Amino acid sequence: MRIATALVSLALGANVVLGSSWFSNAAYNKWHETELERWLSDHDVPYPTPADRKSLEKLVQANWDTYIVTPYKDWDTEKLSEYLKLKGIETKDSAAASKDALINQVQGAWYESEDKAQSAWTNVKDWILDSWTDSQLKAFCDRNGIPVPQPRKRDTLLEKARSSYETVAQKAGGTAAYPGNWLYESWTESDLKEWLDTHGIPAPQPTTRDKLIASVRRNSRLAYLRMQEQSEAAKSKAQATYDYLTDKIIDSWSESQLKEFCDKNSISVPQGTKVNQLRALVRKHRAELLGDTVSATAVSAFGAATSNVGSGYAKATDAAGQTAEDAFNKVIDTWSETRLKAYLDARGVPVPQGSKTNELRALVRKNAHKAASGWTAWTFDDLSYDNLKAYLASSGNAAAQKAADKAGVTREDLVKAAQSAYASGSSAGGSSYASATSYLASATDSVKAATFDTWSESELKSYLDSYGIPVPQGSTLNELRALARRQYTYFKYGTSTPSETVFAKIGENVKGGWDWVMSQLNIGADAAKKKAEEAKEKGHKEL
Repeated sequence: MRIATALVSLALGANVVLGSSWFSNAAYNKWHETELERWLSDHDVPYPTPADRKSLEKLVQANWDTYIVTPYKDWDTEKLSEYLKLKGIETKDSAAASKDALINQVQGAWYESEDKAQSAWTNVKDWILDSWTDSQLKAFCDRNGIPVPQPRKRDTLLEKARSSYETVAQKAGGTAAYPGNWLYESWTESDLKEWLDTHGIPAPQPTTRDKLIASVRRNSRLAYLRMQEQSEAAKSKAQATYDYLTDKIIDSWSESQLKEFCDKNSISVPQGTKVNQLRALVRKHRAELLGDTVSATAVSAFGAATSNVGSGYAKATDAAGQTAEDAFNKVIDTWSETRLKAYLDARGVPVPQGSKTNELRALVRKNAHKAASGWTAWTFDDLSYDNLKAYLASSGNAAAQKAADKAGVTREDLVKAAQSAYASGSSAGGSSYASATSYLASATDSVKAATFDTWSESELKSYLDSYGIPVPQGSTLNELRALARRQYTYFKYGTSTPSETVFAKIGENVKGGWDWVMSQLNIGADAAKKKAEEAKEKGHKEL
């Protein structure tokens, strides 16, 4: 009996060990109590206070997969389909596909496995700085007295910042496994907002510096994974283009030019070698002579990146960031004076008396990366008809409720009544203001994914009119919605660069590689240059 009991105990003990082995090796297993609280707070997971470390760790464990391993399981079908599209995976009918089917497809194409995710969060310093710009890395090193030899190249900046990561954390009295706000001390609020914009992550609304940092920290791993994937895709494209260009140029050379190239580069040419054999010989030695590797020349030649993946991403991000800046500037050039003032008002930016339209636009551009400061009267102008009526009914404002109950009331009338009621409530403060902000928080959360979907054609046109946007003749309802969403996104978030556009201009960088290729191949004859230009034109059409 004792033997049987002992065997049962051993079996149970073995099950406990097996069942807890992954948990005991989890990244957060060694985190400080403050790091556990920080992670829960960053991911909006409520936790009791005070709470012991064991309770906090169990809470992190219960939510770890949801936010770290399989975050896509909480995505809607549109976002799942968009991810698959970016990965080059076609869904038979994304509109008809079930969410579970899309999740399964995303799971098969996700950036990393559970083991890799676990490993990554045990070595945060190895990747969390990679999505920073060169200037942010320089500022971090300067602020923390980290010496970096000249010239201050990105590789060196990253290496020095990483090697001093724990030291900086200790000096700040913080922890390094799941870093505190000390990591972003050299960042301004605009830096934080711009990072979110660049990576296509909406800034929290309303926001504070702490919320911005939490959002950057929470999304840093996903941003890094996207960066790695996009950098590799860019390098592959550059490599393929480089191969194509050099092949076309080599094909344009005469026999004498091929022999001249071989002679200049000490390539032994056997007696009686034919032209095609010469070309094959040049191609064979091309990689050796030109450093033709994916991680080096192919990328640096076209200005798309350097041998360092992070540097390549930073350069491409800068280019895409400029593209986004240009797009934002183009959009606000069409906005009405009222809308420009509203943009600034929503961010708490004072508008000098008598400002002209051009001065307002300049001020908006200056604050392109400034997050909205909180709820304002302008928060109501993108709420649906039903949401506006619901707010007015619950506002406790008699005049507002009367306006909502008026027969034939239009959405525009409701917006004006809501703005007036909110202005009164915010001035009075107390319960009326608390009620307004509480309603706004719940309403905007529930309708943000479907903004404009229930709007009528006349409501959409009226909304666009408030921006001073002319509606193209014959526009469909869906086209009006898309146009409205575009203005809404810029108004709410300012300069925003969806992650899929980070390498949108990579092709333009490739064009600059032609001159580099020709110079590296020592093309000297005018005839060869002419043929190379012809190949260039043909290549552009085929790329």
